[in-house]
Amino acid sequence: MKFQDKVVLVTGASRGIGAAIALAFAREGASVVVNYLSNDTAAAEVVAACQAAGGDAWAVKADVGSDDAVRTMIDGIVSEFGHIDIVVNNAFSPYLFDPKNRTRFDDLNWHDYQSQFDGTVGATFRVCQAVLPIFRKRAQGSIVNIVSNLVEHPVVAYHDYTTAKAGLVAFSRNLASELGPLGIRVNCVAPGLVYPTQASQATQESFRESLMAATPLRRIARPEDVAGPVLFLASDWAGFMTGQVLFVDGGLVMK
Repeated sequence: MKFQDKVVLVTGASRGIGAAIALAFAREGASVVVNYLSNDTAAAEVVAACQAAGGDAWAVKADVGSDDAVRTMIDGIVSEFGHIDIVVNNAFSPYLFDPKNRTRFDDLNWHDYQSQFDGTVGATFRVCQAVLPIFRKRAQGSIVNIVSNLVEHPVVAYHDYTTAKAGLVAFSRNLASELGPLGIRVNCVAPGLVYPTQASQATQESFRESLMAATPLRRIARPEDVAGPVLFLASDWAGFMTGQVLFVDGGLVMK
């Protein structure tokens, strides 16, 4: 599975899952655009790791919550590389996974849902709208959106977060249906709890142990575990797959 001459945009790629995905593409020879919001040092470290792994890499600071910032980012990528082949939508609104201290439904308001929806579906919407004209010109392209196994198995009721991710699954399948005739594929990867990441650092050890005990592979996903399925869906090996959701949670969800 090689990605030489492929240009890959990974949003939210300065740390955690996004950084692992960017590095995996670089190891396969891709030119990787490391999108990030604010942490210049972290983004530079990911770029350096990608280059050391054998791929080209470029950090682009852009808020995917802004139409103008996204358009400027996409225009810059095309100006630099001439094209874009793959987009991985990984960025989402900040969220802390804390099973004991999560916000219960009675204490939520609609703004909480709206914030997650804007950060998850809204960001993906903006990036897809900006990149699709480029994909259409070449009658090819692959989009992989990062969702969550909680949409199928809400072992913890993170109401606003999970609802937004479920919306992203529907968004992805509608897009896959419309764009399939044009040679553009859209799929999702749904990780379970991934540890360690900034979002999962508040997840208590007792909960992690109980989750491992319920998981057939008896461990929790690491960021690099998510990268492999993303590369598979983006590759020619998955050339006849679109509108699909791959669950990456050690067998907790089986479909």
